[in-house]
Amino acid sequence: MRPKGWEELCRQAAANTRAAFEAIESDPCPSPPTSRQHPLKGSLANAAHNGKTLPQWQYEVTAGGRVWYLPDHDTRTCWIKHAGTGHPRATD
Repeated sequence: MRPKGWEELCRQAAANTRAAFEAIESDPCPSPPTSRQHPLKGSLANAAHNGKTLPQWQYEVTAGGRVWYLPDHDTRTCWIKHAGTGHPRATD
């Protein structure tokens, strides 16, 4: 299942969205973080999924477009929590 906003992000920035997908798939937590791919901070640093608290990362697809995801190292899965073309209000 794709999160709400994924298709719109693909329509507006197909190449960048593909690059984001490939980066998240190949190295969900780069060390050091990059300018486009980094952990969120403060109250957004962690989020819950299936009863587990996981670190929350962001990939900046465009100037405003973001993908937020939760890397679960135990299951080798990244859970996409948000995808959208506009800057998420939670970070304002």
